[in-house]
Amino acid sequence: MGGVWGPRAPAMPRSRRAARRGPGSARAGSPASDEEAGSEVLSHCSSASEGASPAEEAAGSEAAAEQSQEEEVEDRLKEQVDNLLDKSAKTRQVALQSLRLAFSSKTLSEFLLERRLTLTDCLEKCLKKGKGEEQALAGTVLTLLCLQMGSGPEGEEVFRSLKPLLVSVLTDSTASTGARQSDLVSCLSCLEGIFSSPTAGEGGSAPAQHGPLHCSALQSWSLLLTICPPSHVKSVLDNCWLKLPPLLSSSSVALRILAGETIALVFELAQDMEEDVCHQDTEFLCAQLKVLATESNKYRAKTDRRKQRSIFRDILRFIESGEYQEETIRFGLECMYLDTWARQRTYQAFKEVLGSGICHHLQNNELLREIFGLGPPLVLDAAALKASKVSRFEKHLYNSAAFKARTKARSRVRDKRADVL
Repeated sequence: MGGVWGPRAPAMPRSRRAARRGPGSARAGSPASDEEAGSEVLSHCSSASEGASPAEEAAGSEAAAEQSQEEEVEDRLKEQVDNLLDKSAKTRQVALQSLRLAFSSKTLSEFLLERRLTLTDCLEKCLKKGKGEEQALAGTVLTLLCLQMGSGPEGEEVFRSLKPLLVSVLTDSTASTGARQSDLVSCLSCLEGIFSSPTAGEGGSAPAQHGPLHCSALQSWSLLLTICPPSHVKSVLDNCWLKLPPLLSSSSVALRILAGETIALVFELAQDMEEDVCHQDTEFLCAQLKVLATESNKYRAKTDRRKQRSIFRDILRFIESGEYQEETIRFGLECMYLDTWARQRTYQAFKEVLGSGICHHLQNNELLREIFGLGPPLVLDAAALKASKVSRFEKHLYNSAAFKARTKARSRVRDKRADVL
């Protein structure tokens, strides 16, 4: 048999797993083993499906980091609000400065809505008991608080609760100049009484110590004038118009420029109402504007002369021909056109309060977007934001072209007084 069949093939070694199996493990196809294998596969699949992709994990980590950052910011704000009640005036001033920076650079409407009463009470105490710089900072923070609250009833409640106190600080001659300058949020009559007071016109110039106060009063008065009803604008044209030209002779460059811009604004509002503001002194007014547009007195700073000439050239051109030098403001993916003196006055007022945070608020603050007619805030995903970014080379080309065009435009009007005259 052995010779016929040959040598017997050696048996294949059994695997270790098979060797370890007991007598009952030989039934590999038993129902129990099938169920165990199935459960292992299902558990493996479910764990694989529950495992997030790298992109999802990155998005989750970014969201967690952003949330923790927001919580940290809120904790700091709570600490600063508590410091407003500190006994030390220096601590209160530092807290007010921190709140001013936070309110101007971020949108915190939800956080402030919950704490508006506490914050209003703290600001009221700073206005009542504080001195000088503290009162001025409190007035600025209050302005930013109302801006964050928006046009709803909450913001109006905050303003109305502190308006009597603000008016009392404004009309208090013993209060510091800085405090009165910051709290100019009262009615037009109070503001008019400041910039058109007899001391402002004596000798043709405003006193040096009241220069900033007069500037703030005139600035706020012109801002409120842009939203006045037509009936009140008509009374301004009848009663207050002649109080503006004397301010063009002020020793303060800022006050002269503001007076010129306000005169242009009044002309613009009169045109919208189809009212005639021409009177017997219009020719004298144009002569004043021409002098300011070509002034070259050496006793004035060179930068002040340059700025004054540039602005008064635009003012004179508007009054004589009705042409306005349009300006474009870009923020994010959007842009806004300043094509009227009223719109420019409104933008400058918010820019002065918000500082470098104006672009952020134009993008996200619903109140500002409503005022400038920008619609609801844009909601952009990460891909859209990435696609909107301009490369460094494209920025270089754009800046070069803009610089060239700006140089050509300025060279045509730079110090050429003969063209104006």
